[in-house]
Amino acid sequence: MNYNAMPPGGLARAHPGTACGSRSDSISGGSVPYLLSLDQGTTSSRAIVFDETGQVRAIAQQPIRQIYPEPGWVEHDPVEIWTTQLDCARRALRDAGLAASDLAGIGVTNQRETTLIWERSTGDPIHNAIVWQDRRGAAWCTAQKDRGLLPTVQSKTGLVFDPYFSASKIVWLLDSVPSARQRASRGELAFGTVDSWLIWKLTGGLHATDPSNASRTMLFDIHEGSWAHDLAEAFDIPKELLPEVRPSSGDFGVALPKWLGGPVPIAGVAGDQQAALFGQGCIASGQVKNTYGTGCFMLMHTGGLAVQSRHGLLTTAAAQPALAPEYALEGSVFSAGSAVQWLRDELQIIQSAAEVEPLAASVKDSAGVHLVPAFTGLGSPYWDTEARGALVGLTRGTNRAHIARAALEAIALQSAELLLAMQADAGQHFAELRVDGGATANNLLMQLQADLLGVPVVRPAVQETTALGAADLAALALGVWESAPALVATRRAAATDRIFTPVATRDWAEEQLELWRRAVRRTLSKDRPEAQ
Repeated sequence: MNYNAMPPGGLARAHPGTACGSRSDSISGGSVPYLLSLDQGTTSSRAIVFDETGQVRAIAQQPIRQIYPEPGWVEHDPVEIWTTQLDCARRALRDAGLAASDLAGIGVTNQRETTLIWERSTGDPIHNAIVWQDRRGAAWCTAQKDRGLLPTVQSKTGLVFDPYFSASKIVWLLDSVPSARQRASRGELAFGTVDSWLIWKLTGGLHATDPSNASRTMLFDIHEGSWAHDLAEAFDIPKELLPEVRPSSGDFGVALPKWLGGPVPIAGVAGDQQAALFGQGCIASGQVKNTYGTGCFMLMHTGGLAVQSRHGLLTTAAAQPALAPEYALEGSVFSAGSAVQWLRDELQIIQSAAEVEPLAASVKDSAGVHLVPAFTGLGSPYWDTEARGALVGLTRGTNRAHIARAALEAIALQSAELLLAMQADAGQHFAELRVDGGATANNLLMQLQADLLGVPVVRPAVQETTALGAADLAALALGVWESAPALVATRRAAATDRIFTPVATRDWAEEQLELWRRAVRRTLSKDRPEAQ
């Protein structure tokens, strides 16, 4: 592997008063090692202070603006990402009654694939960040497939050609911002996903990322653990743009004293979905989690084996606490919570997201209505950029409760397809699904999910699993915990809030999935053979 980092436990502490070594050492030392997690997401920046037991001591959150220059385009202001994240970090520390000297370290987790390019000399961005949901790179992706590059991309990166990933966004920035390509070739510009941007700003110029984020760019060889320079050359992306790749649990520099009032080591970095996988304690092959947010992202840990999917899934790097590579299968649903937002903001049939559960529960089923929320195309297992959303099965008796229930069913049905694909790829039936994300508070949705899957759905007591995963990765690097298994074994004892047990028959579940697939086929682009 070409990762340049120290092994877990090898980092210097920011101050002598914080315990290190094993968990028992930290307890006997009489001090509690607090961790600050920076959780920069699609709709907001958040900062959370955790204590050693994984309990939340303080949370601060600020929304970030969604910028829509054209239909299908989504951007964020990089300066706003930075300033809101810094403000949240400061407020979380203040609300917890802590100073920088009370922190063992910082973990960073982030919306993945979102692409930024900035000037190395000034740190100024050359354009807004292009968000993972953005579809402007669709034509470029089609052109690359036409060049016959898909087999190489799949074998090296585990991905498919889709504007979801960073490569097409980088190309668009280089082609659209005056002189960007020439400046990039001269080494004047730096590319990064949001983690790299925050690390650069916090440290005053360290240009680094981790494998979990690098593996989402379409430029990273997940088998070699290094940038695939042949792909970068094929895409005409200068290698001078790319950050150094370090293990997810390791040395990412030190946050400058001016930001938090004292120096604090940055020791854990992972993309949000891999951070959630780690935070859920899924560190062994065959363990699966699903995160319900703007989209749904299901990951199955596959250990040291990079499983090549035959059912429309992605092979990706898991968060890596040590030098040895670890992998996951991933299914990506682009529109989940955003479907509920659509009910609220565009259809205006609810006033808040919390209203969707009682409204959907007021009817026994959706009365044959299906909502396919392909607002930005379809992700796994279809990968159809041109698919568009549809509301089908309407009758004169359809009311807003049926549509609300169809929205929840769409989230559960999309996720069910992902787990079925994983079971087919892995050749095994999973014992449970661990879940996290804001929508897991919806009990109706969780019960629908269990019924469709036929396995228990386990909701954790600590919902902040994404931020917790980043904090735990930092804790391992700093020696707060001696190993990932020791950390997980302690946490899992009190980790569960509720288990949703399936009550529906498998015949019912199979019928619902078949009706769903019929509805999906009506939304697929015309060149798809399965489209109606």
